Amino acid sequence: MKRLIAILAVLLALAFAIAPSSRAQGLDNLSVLSQAPTSMWPSYNGDYSGRRFSPLTQINEKNVGSLGLAWAFQTGARSLETMPLEVNGIMYITGGNEMWAVDALTGRQIWHFVNGRPGGSSKGAAMYKDKLYMTTPDDKLLCIDAKDGKLLWQIPIDDPTLKAFGGSAPLVVKDHIIVGTGGDTADLPGYLLAVDPDTGKIQWRWDAMPKPGTPAWNTWPHDTDVVTRGGGMTWITGTYDPDLNLLYWGTGNPHPVENGAARAGANLYTCSIIALDPDTGKLVWYFQGSPHDTHDWDMNMTPVLFNGTWHGKPRKLVAQAGKNGMFFVLDRTDGKALLSEAFVKANWYTGLNKRGEPIPDPIREPQPDGTLVWGSTGTDWQAPSFDPQTGLFYVNSQQSFGVFYLTMPGIHAEGWAGRDFFLYSKSMMKAIDYQTGKIKWVHDFPGREGLEGVLTTAGRLVFTGGSYDNVLALDARTGKTVWQTFVGGGMSTSPMTYELFGRQYVVYPAGGTVFAFSLPSRAGNTEEMSGN
Repeated sequence: MKRLIAILAVLLALAFAIAPSSRAQGLDNLSVLSQAPTSMWPSYNGDYSGRRFSPLTQINEKNVGSLGLAWAFQTGARSLETMPLEVNGIMYITGGNEMWAVDALTGRQIWHFVNGRPGGSSKGAAMYKDKLYMTTPDDKLLCIDAKDGKLLWQIPIDDPTLKAFGGSAPLVVKDHIIVGTGGDTADLPGYLLAVDPDTGKIQWRWDAMPKPGTPAWNTWPHDTDVVTRGGGMTWITGTYDPDLNLLYWGTGNPHPVENGAARAGANLYTCSIIALDPDTGKLVWYFQGSPHDTHDWDMNMTPVLFNGTWHGKPRKLVAQAGKNGMFFVLDRTDGKALLSEAFVKANWYTGLNKRGEPIPDPIREPQPDGTLVWGSTGTDWQAPSFDPQTGLFYVNSQQSFGVFYLTMPGIHAEGWAGRDFFLYSKSMMKAIDYQTGKIKWVHDFPGREGLEGVLTTAGRLVFTGGSYDNVLALDARTGKTVWQTFVGGGMSTSPMTYELFGRQYVVYPAGGTVFAFSLPSRAGNTEEMSGN
């Protein structure tokens, strides 16, 4: 009987391998993305919460040492920043102006879409019913037919001649495609757009630069036009709470970069976590993690949503680890700060204000002859993870210090008005207790300069990139390495996982290749596959 079941399983797998296009079906985003990802990985973070936690347990701390390569797909790109989607057995991979549909069982290409010249960065796509959405390096939003990879429509997000850029993964919330924009080298205003998924029509726009007459307007000077071009870019995908109907997003640093004299004040709504009504774009609350930033410490990291207890009472929480080296836990209903703690050594702030926001130390602002700053890169845009089983927040970080120089002083500075140079940097993963901000464990990465993203699973595992072009798995409770392998290319994004025909896969985009790992397939031995 076991032999017959094994034969039938192989035949079924072959049938799906021959006709993968039959699996291209629509996606009910609200019902699927409200749950932790299981058989699929249907969005940038797997679900709406941004926790990047999977309840899959087939690969676990007992059997992960047997993990081996199932397939690899070479895109031809120099380096991928993409977070692949996997929906109904088909994986969608982006890279610059390209997208590939790949059979998630075999790694075989189904279709390849190219929009103009290949190249540039793309962090992923979004899916709504039978359509795919991606942003391009020249800041366009594309709508692509998931069945055949044909372009259905495209719209501009911002003007690339002003050095605006795209590439971030959109987020689908109900009948809205939420998309952000980037721009580092020129003084531009940041904003979010909600777009109709069928027509590409703009539904609403939220501006990071405040309107005249509002309290936030007074956090900028008005003797120049800096408030109209002052940054606050929105280039990393946010998260969403369906119960509260609130959209959470991180915003970028203010412009001109590293010159505080040109923009006296806190500079709202830059370097902030914002909560918006997704149907109107109206701001509900904000929390500014780096008021009056002068170090290029944007808050474009994932706002991670989870429920927990706080001082014995249940709370709806949002947590973020910032580039400034600070770990924040907020009540996500109103933005009230519950915890504000440094997770790396930092000397750039003197304390916290009554809102729980750091108070910058003017001595540590960039100077013409330089100033030494600890905590010059706490973490970056690559995603963290929260494991509800351990109650720990996992983030790759750098303990570093550097010298910050002011290169363009005065109130009329533009663009990059300063420069920073690292003198020391040490990479590590930190597991943070969200209740206290204390570090539970640290895993060092000698020889590594990147800040790869993180995936946790109910198999008590943490997946991430390692040193010297390795990828690895750590024990979620101790941080000890339990599996690693060489992939020959650095990982600039995050791992993901899915299950197909009873088999769990862990996927790492590294270099220009997407690698899928799984346990050995042994027909009839389901107990060994499950780790029981």
